[in-house]
Amino acid sequence: MENTEEGLRLTELRRYEILDSPPDGAYDEITSLAAEVFNVPIAIITLVDSDRIWFKSAHGLDIEQIDNGPGLCVSAILSDDVHIVEDARTDPRALANPLVTGMLGLQFYAAAPLITKGGYKLGTFCIIDTNPRLLSAKESSMLRRFSRIVMDHFELRLQSRMLVKEMHQKSKN
Repeated sequence: MENTEEGLRLTELRRYEILDSPPDGAYDEITSLAAEVFNVPIAIITLVDSDRIWFKSAHGLDIEQIDNGPGLCVSAILSDDVHIVEDARTDPRALANPLVTGMLGLQFYAAAPLITKGGYKLGTFCIIDTNPRLLSAKESSMLRRFSRIVMDHFELRLQSRMLVKEMHQKSKN
């Protein structure tokens, strides 16, 4: 059974109606740019659902989701700031992640939570590398900015959808 806070977070996630939405060029451009800026092979926008972690955009990775279990994304949304794993081979939270233990052998992970105006963490904006590395203070700041840009897009998408519904209701009356 979900605790109340997690239930509220999931309700907020579903309100955005972005889970399982079709690919979107804007998000793909953001993850592609992040991979270039941070010089990493993988950049992902994740959404943490009750039973899975779904990828809205995954530059450099050809999977759409992973199981929602203990690991990197779940640890990252528990943090209020950038969550960094410099060497996944030495971090117990990372050892449960199939992207670390599987064929990809991912080593470095850094993620900024995607936080709504109400303070709910929907997922992460993360960058991943196959080699251990450090993340500078400047890079951490840039990762937070990427996260905020994604949330701004989510908010605009939500407001646009609500406006269309409102206009549709008015045209019915």
